[in-house]
Amino acid sequence: MTTNKKSMKFEAETKQLLEIMINSLYTEKEVFLRELISNASDALDKLRFAAITDNSLVPEGFSGEIRLLPDADKRTLTIVDNGIGMTYDEVISNIGTIARSGTHELIKSLEKQKTEKLPAELIGRFGVGFYSCLMVADSVTLTTRKAGEETATVWEYSGGESYDVREGTRDSQGTTIELKLKKADPEDGLEDFTSEWIIRRIVKKYSDFVRYPVILPVERPAESSADDDNGEDDKKKKVVKDETLNSMKALWQKSENEMKEEELSEFYKHIASDWSDPMMHIAMKVEGRYEYQTLMFIPGTAPFDLYSQSYKRGLQLYARNVKIMDRCEDVLPEYMRFVKGVLDAQDLPLNISRETLQNNRQISTIRSTLTKKIITELKKLKDTDGDKYLKFWEQFGAVMKEGVHSDFENREKLQPLLLFQSTHDREKLTSLEEYKSRMKEDQEDIYYLSGESREVVENSPHLEAFTQKGYEVLFFTDPIDDFMVSGLTEFDGKKLKSIGKGDVELGSEEEKKALEEKKKDFTAFLEALAKPLEEHVKAVELSNRLTSSPCCLVGSEGDLSPHIERMMRQSKLAIPSQKRVMELNAGHEVILRLKSRYDAGMKDEEISDAAQLLLGQALLAESSPLPDPAGFAKLVAKLMV
Repeated sequence: MTTNKKSMKFEAETKQLLEIMINSLYTEKEVFLRELISNASDALDKLRFAAITDNSLVPEGFSGEIRLLPDADKRTLTIVDNGIGMTYDEVISNIGTIARSGTHELIKSLEKQKTEKLPAELIGRFGVGFYSCLMVADSVTLTTRKAGEETATVWEYSGGESYDVREGTRDSQGTTIELKLKKADPEDGLEDFTSEWIIRRIVKKYSDFVRYPVILPVERPAESSADDDNGEDDKKKKVVKDETLNSMKALWQKSENEMKEEELSEFYKHIASDWSDPMMHIAMKVEGRYEYQTLMFIPGTAPFDLYSQSYKRGLQLYARNVKIMDRCEDVLPEYMRFVKGVLDAQDLPLNISRETLQNNRQISTIRSTLTKKIITELKKLKDTDGDKYLKFWEQFGAVMKEGVHSDFENREKLQPLLLFQSTHDREKLTSLEEYKSRMKEDQEDIYYLSGESREVVENSPHLEAFTQKGYEVLFFTDPIDDFMVSGLTEFDGKKLKSIGKGDVELGSEEEKKALEEKKKDFTAFLEALAKPLEEHVKAVELSNRLTSSPCCLVGSEGDLSPHIERMMRQSKLAIPSQKRVMELNAGHEVILRLKSRYDAGMKDEEISDAAQLLLGQALLAESSPLPDPAGFAKLVAKLMV
């Protein structure tokens, strides 16, 4: 049947992508078979799902399968499935158009880089799996019939910028893809894809976990009985048998000791669209009131868009071996968005909606269990393999800190996982447990200081007295740290205290009394300095946190740290102005001289200039912008005359 034949041109983006794929050299061309088998498996999944509401779509005794039919003489490889199939319009939409996001960006990136070699995994990663067959085939003929339809559609492509599409015939629903293979060239990755052993190897490598049988008809010597007396003639007889190439047992349904590292790695790459090996896997089977299995992975590296609002997170969700959701966000908290994997829950309804899922008690229970399991496994990793855990923390530590801020249920369990820079060791990160073990006998609080980088905070005036007295200070340099600390008010009975905020009581009782006496003598001087700065500071006071710097700015408990405030203002976020206290070092030569000049009758203009210079110095010390840079520069020049 050849009615309604049409010759149609590819969409512009599709044509560009085809040219890139055909003309580029790939490291692994064999991946095309993985992609086509995966598409066939998806078609069978869709048919099973559709049959739930319309059982007429599948005949009695139906069994889904994927068949591979190589023909060495004709140089063809045919992939046949009895899945849901496609209508004429679906063929035009799915094959002649690439609508999935990322394709246009991929094309621009490849053209810009002008690369000659591309990782094979890019094909699957950007959702163009069908087109991977063009790496190994000169022409492609696709025949498909939608379940419930009588008419089939034939799609043909032999190179160039157009394809033919027409009505055709097919005995039953499903899709047949016939590839006219290119000449074998092993050096270029073009193996003989009609070879039984090459096909076996590829299926075992990439598609062993596919739940439907991948069948290959193979030719074998006929078995002869002991009574046969045909001699050499019997040895020449051949029979064709169907052999299933894959185990068909979903990897997550295997026991832990049955899972091999190679298949775990390949499975992860498949579901995560990643080309690197995972850092670790977490397998769990739960029985009881709710029954489910999960296989989760921690990636080796953080995705580049992990902090983007468009980042797609969640586990693949199955119910009774039928996929019901490609990304279920509700089974893990947002701060564990980097975790990839599969969840197979036995008791979920197949037609569950997003709204129903969010309010499903079983999902809430699973979410709690999975979250605790991941935290437990990360704690084990930290305790048994510190180097590997450090690699994890470098990639995902900032995301885990989000959990301390947002996850009330597991906040305390997350605290032992935290790592920070500190004054104790410039090269190594430290945990809160390690910090506490090093606390001085008279130390009541865990001290920390926030800033945009280690270089900024370790040179901060706020640190001076603590360093002099031997107190360790943690450095909070991630943007999330200021929000995290709202959920980390104390650890193991010790409160966390910012040395850049609030009152700090350091020194002996004698030193504290001496400071109080000085405050009486400095009262008028401090008030005089505060008056010209009332637009910028709450007050001017004496401090015992400074040893070598003349001044610093100190916030109140609950205030944003200066670098977070700067970031929010740069992002055009409306936040109220925060005034801080300017603290002075009563023993510093600059402050003593200013106090002496004030006592001798300092003019108001001179007091104002001195106050502005002190404010500018305090702001520069914490890397904050000056309110009037030009005015500050004039005051500095005036001093130098």
